[in-house]
Amino acid sequence: MKSKVPFWQRLGLHSWFLKDSAVADEQMMPTPDMVYQYIVDKFSESIEQLSFANRIVFYHEYIICLNADDYGEFMANKQGLFGLIAQESVRVFYGLLSDWRLAGKTVEPSAAKWVFRFVSHPDYDRGDLGFIGKLLPGSDQRDDNVRVTFIPRQTGIAETFDVNQDILKGFTFYSEGYYEIPYGDDLPYDQKKPVVDSRPKLARLETILPDKAFSGRKLEYIIVDEEVIVTGAAETKETLATFRVPSDWVDTPHLHIRYSPPANQFYLASYGEKTLLNEKEVVRSDINTTSWVELPFNSKMLLNGIVGINLFKP
Repeated sequence: MKSKVPFWQRLGLHSWFLKDSAVADEQMMPTPDMVYQYIVDKFSESIEQLSFANRIVFYHEYIICLNADDYGEFMANKQGLFGLIAQESVRVFYGLLSDWRLAGKTVEPSAAKWVFRFVSHPDYDRGDLGFIGKLLPGSDQRDDNVRVTFIPRQTGIAETFDVNQDILKGFTFYSEGYYEIPYGDDLPYDQKKPVVDSRPKLARLETILPDKAFSGRKLEYIIVDEEVIVTGAAETKETLATFRVPSDWVDTPHLHIRYSPPANQFYLASYGEKTLLNEKEVVRSDINTTSWVELPFNSKMLLNGIVGINLFKP
């Protein structure tokens, strides 16, 4: 029977082994804080390795590799912690990127999301941690190489190698270990208390994003202004309150929603290519003629046959 070739032997590094110095004891399971600090360190390292000129460049996908038993214990006794670790890591990412931007550096993302994958591999011992970083998460270009960071047992010094993505076939990916977080270009993601708008809430808009980049995430917008524009992500005007929907299926602009206090009623005008309101098509308005229709609560608007937006009471 043909024996299975170990992962590290296929890398040509079978006499070495991936091991993080923060987890020196082979039998010690990584704690949540160790995993969190490990991700933050790799983010900072990616900035040092990838940035050039005045531009800050960083990884958007973080594949964190653990021993299979360590992974199992995380899922059995600390289920949900991986998601919290990802959120707190992104909080730190934004703080660091904001500092770089304040220092005059160009901070622009190479992708529209952060991706975290927590995986296991049979060749890892208890306590081992590994990392693979990618600029463009979810890339299907199998010829592209990825960068693997590891610390050889003999030297204890971190090494980074480019390896073909086919090497990832040796890892076990779990659906519950996959997390996506949309990239927010406003950057500040600090722990200060948000400014509370004291104006009364008139209504709430809610949509489920169909685009693959956002993996069906729900987006909400609380209406406090009497006029709101619903538009695509490319919108740059700030003349009215704006609900930006990051989807290619939403025109810029697409909807104009108006509230009439005397009538206590919402009205809708559509500037998009196609809009259905409660399964009836809305006449398209233009710059010279605006056609308004009543917009009751619990209405469903369907934009270009793809993006559904609901209007609810606040």
